[in-house]
Amino acid sequence: MQKFLVTLAISAISTAAMAEDQFSLGTGFDYSTGKYGARLATDILYIPVTAKYESDDWTLKLTVPYISITGPGGVIRGLGLVRPGNVRTIRTTNSGLGDVTASAGRTVFSADALALDLVGNIKFGTADAKQGLGTGKNDYSAQVDGYYSLHRATLFATAGYKVYGAPAGIVMNNAPYGTIGASQKMSDEASTGIMLDVAKSPTPASGDQREVTVYVSEKTSASTKVQVNFLKGFASGSPNFGFGAMITGYF
Repeated sequence: MQKFLVTLAISAISTAAMAEDQFSLGTGFDYSTGKYGARLATDILYIPVTAKYESDDWTLKLTVPYISITGPGGVIRGLGLVRPGNVRTIRTTNSGLGDVTASAGRTVFSADALALDLVGNIKFGTADAKQGLGTGKNDYSAQVDGYYSLHRATLFATAGYKVYGAPAGIVMNNAPYGTIGASQKMSDEASTGIMLDVAKSPTPASGDQREVTVYVSEKTSASTKVQVNFLKGFASGSPNFGFGAMITGYF
């Protein structure tokens, strides 16, 4: 799915508890590989720079990524195989600016252990479609995020709907997506968690997405957090496996 996966759980949980304005800046990498129904594998390296501002009930986020895709063609990150006619018998590498994404979220309900957020997202089609780095079109989505705290554990879930921009020659259907998971604080500095992401395929060729991610996060100082994640895909629209890491500084 189109995201730097585990920031969803940790970021939103901290938003529900914060009382002061906070700015954070993070970077890292996300590597995945899969065949997506083709004969040859596609490897994707995604390196985002993410700025986030949190104030009371609001969270604003902007991500500017670099992306490199090595494969037979036709595969787009977060969608799978969308151009079957472009699949080659050799693997090539294309890289450059990825799709810039922006989001705005607001906590609309918070009482005791339960919190609900409404979030709007825009994926700008800044990645070069001719090089197969993206669709070249904007996508828009809206979602509801829910969190329920149980002492040192937090249960979380997302239900969303995405409106896809359709590039020439591809039929793109709007589609729902969702997440369910849990996180556990191991100490005041460290936490771990697991989540299942699912999404309906927007195209006839790409296939649905089902992915399980396990992550570990540790606060290494008063203003720095590091997290690592491991992903396993279970559907043709998802990579076979992936892993990543991210470091975030708070100001």
